Amino acid sequence: MEELTDAQRETLRDALTELRDRLSETLDGQGDAAKPVELDQTKMGRVSRIDAIQQQEMARSAQAAARRRLALVRQALKALDEDEYGYCRLCDEPIAFRRLEARPESPFCVECQGKRERR
Repeated sequence: MEELTDAQRETLRDALTELRDRLSETLDGQGDAAKPVELDQTKMGRVSRIDAIQQQEMARSAQAAARRRLALVRQALKALDEDEYGYCRLCDEPIAFRRLEARPESPFCVECQGKRERR
């Protein structure tokens, strides 16, 4: 696998920065979605309350996924600053540019990611 060129690194830095900003905005805007559901059945029927609780759980799950991805993005930006970006954390081989284009925060090459998922 070839190491990233300077132009590729800048392209990926831009993508990571944009992704970081977008995830941060998403998380900032989802604060009310995970609020506790009101239990007063005079204001909300039982079925509506159950639906609201399910939506709340989906919002919490989406927030957790966004926080995990944002943490990976921040780690990738830090690695870029330290000139360690683009190398697999397991095998230390360069990660393919096409993989990083698709998921710029990826800490593993395709082969190592596959091994991790099979475990």
